[in-house]
Amino acid sequence: MSERLKRTLIVMPAFNEEEVVGDVVREVLRTLPGVHCLVVNDGSRDSTTAVARAAGATVAELPYNLGVGGAMRLGFRYAIEQGFDNVVQLDSDGQHDPRSVPALLDALDRADLVIGARFAGEGDYEVRGPRKWAMRFLAATLSRTAGTTLTDTTSGFKAMGPRTVSLFAQHYPAEYLGDTIEALVIAARAGCTVTQIPVSMRPRAGGKPSHNPFKAAAYLGRAFLALGFALIRPPASLRQEAASV
Repeated sequence: MSERLKRTLIVMPAFNEEEVVGDVVREVLRTLPGVHCLVVNDGSRDSTTAVARAAGATVAELPYNLGVGGAMRLGFRYAIEQGFDNVVQLDSDGQHDPRSVPALLDALDRADLVIGARFAGEGDYEVRGPRKWAMRFLAATLSRTAGTTLTDTTSGFKAMGPRTVSLFAQHYPAEYLGDTIEALVIAARAGCTVTQIPVSMRPRAGGKPSHNPFKAAAYLGRAFLALGFALIRPPASLRQEAASV
């Protein structure tokens, strides 16, 4: 086991993922020997907790569904309490390939936050219609905010180093899309360096997707709303906190 993996916590938010979370946990532990995996049961009404524990994960349970942002904030705080330097956010539905984790962690040598980008030349993941337009607009806007070229600002596959973990433990947004869009703005305005590397996405292994084509218009509106909230957040206190880490 590499020293970096030993200092890294894999955080997997999970909501009603009993069908697949066990297989995902086992794949993570098999692919990344010795890594610690925390599944955050985000108010599930099924057997997510029991299945994840049986597969070898540590499980933290939220009493009701807070969304990915709320689950991840708990994960960041757990990481600090347990002495982990880095956090990797990984979906519990099987879409994220844990074989990409070492590359994400290696990129932390030059950045505080590394995005696993779906539209950066690897794999054939594709979106259409309003979601595609929104993603392009968000990528262009947030690239200017972060001072680097970003193509996938709504990716949930990310690695965060010590400065970002400390910042997000206090300020990670819980709102819909805040865990992606607003989180990137918070990190950039706090002085954290953001970059991306290409990753491939896999089909969802089971369970029900959180989005469907009928919600495309709602996604578009919420994306712009999340961006608006992110851009009006005062950056001064965030920069001071990140600099102290």
